[in-house]
Amino acid sequence: MQRGNLFGIVAILLWATLASFSVLAKNIPPFELTSMSFFVAFLIGVILWKKEGKGVLVHITWPLKVWIVGVSGLLGYQFFYFLAIQNAPAIEANLINYLWPLFIVLVSSFLPNEKLKWYHIIGVTLGLIGVVFLVSKGGSFNFEVQYLKGYIYAFICAVIWASYSVLSRLLGKVPTSAVGGFCGLTAVLSLACHLIFEITVIPNFMELIAILALGLGPVGGAFFVWDYGVKNGDIQFLGTLSYSIPLLSTLLLIVLGFSKPSSSIWLACFFIVSGSIISSLPQFKMLYNKLKKG
Repeated sequence: MQRGNLFGIVAILLWATLASFSVLAKNIPPFELTSMSFFVAFLIGVILWKKEGKGVLVHITWPLKVWIVGVSGLLGYQFFYFLAIQNAPAIEANLINYLWPLFIVLVSSFLPNEKLKWYHIIGVTLGLIGVVFLVSKGGSFNFEVQYLKGYIYAFICAVIWASYSVLSRLLGKVPTSAVGGFCGLTAVLSLACHLIFEITVIPNFMELIAILALGLGPVGGAFFVWDYGVKNGDIQFLGTLSYSIPLLSTLLLIVLGFSKPSSSIWLACFFIVSGSIISSLPQFKMLYNKLKKG
């Protein structure tokens, strides 16, 4: 379990770097960037397949619905995330994207044997207040129209990832090795869309480093270590820690000089993180009781 928790923490730290690496590669068209990043992630999957020694067919003969959910989730989320970063200030787009924990809680409450509770409603409300602070620059409602598309793309990101997460739960357990196949097909489809809709941009050295880092880290490697973490570690502990991602990501953007701190940003971060925590009060209570007993 300790090793599983460690892997989960690594995934959380990797996801906190997503915005920063995306900013470094923001001049690369989104489909092109998605394709290259997921190709690197696919290579990780190939290495895992070779290590297992079970052959390729074992890892690609999943039902069609599993492929549709897996590929549409990864491709849709990452494409719109890159679009958001390219069309709005990174720190704002990033925080709006991290509404997905709230949406997961909200959508999953409509699953069988689940109910919408008061803390779900309060959590989502706080999250939306945080978005209002970001978009309206502190509640003045004098937001810059040129960033509206970026805000919408970031919101779509949150919806896609939440939907993917909930649908994945309905499909049952899919082993970690399947992620490699999802990444490979996502890379191929992204390349096809790039060749049809975009003009190729040759990355410079820094952009190549950023693309490699994305594939090894938040866009690829994180998927694998997170899968291992939630299956072998304490999922409630890791779920609790995941709410630190928007805060860590925001701090990293500021430290690296990609964004400037402001009162509206800190307030938005507070509301979004608080909303996520409140919406998951039962999980925190269970974790507290477990730690108390142990």
